[in-house]
Amino acid sequence: SRLGCRHALTPSTAALGLPDRIVTRPATRRVRSSRSMSAAHAADAPPLPGRLDPARTAVFVCDVQERFRTVIHGFDHCVHVSSMMLRAGKILGMPAVVTEQYPERLGATVDELAPNLDPRAPPVAKKLFSMITPEVDERLGGMNRDQAVLMGLESHVCVFQTAMDLMARGWEVHVLVDGVSSQRPTDRAAALRRLEASGAMLSTSEMALFDLLKTAEAENFKAVSAIVREKRPEPPLPSL
Repeated sequence: SRLGCRHALTPSTAALGLPDRIVTRPATRRVRSSRSMSAAHAADAPPLPGRLDPARTAVFVCDVQERFRTVIHGFDHCVHVSSMMLRAGKILGMPAVVTEQYPERLGATVDELAPNLDPRAPPVAKKLFSMITPEVDERLGGMNRDQAVLMGLESHVCVFQTAMDLMARGWEVHVLVDGVSSQRPTDRAAALRRLEASGAMLSTSEMALFDLLKTAEAENFKAVSAIVREKRPEPPLPSL
């Protein structure tokens, strides 16, 4: 029979020199719940690239000045997003860097942003296209930050060169596409493509703010979400 055949092929315990009765105990291993394992993994894992952290982030507002108001495509969007991010930055404890390109000829930062500027860190006048002037570079050295949310103008000149200079210094740069523009939409589109290809992360103001909050239970959720819900200028800037 199949049973007999199996017994015939199976050596006895005596033939193997083993005791007649082998007592086995099931292995005991403490099994952690999936919830505790997930929490432990999250605590031990390094931060994911691209996830914004208020403790690591600084707000960069590039050259949103009065003289550009009538020549920049979608200028009101740059003003609105800059205002949003400066106000949210104060709520979340994020420092801001604001620059002005050749203000003697191009005017100061627009009045709409004045109430949100930190008097301890006034706008930096510059002739360099990039925001990363020696004065700004010195400020960055004392910030202990390595993530930037960047907005302003023009996309293909000052914003582009600022992002490249920050990335060269090891910063992770998030360009807010609803808050950057140029005189010509084609230049804006080319800048965004080039920035993404170079390693910058394309985002929006709403995307960035909710990433900074992480949860509806965040202490500052109501204050920041109220900023997000504000009416936006129309028409919207071109999509990517």
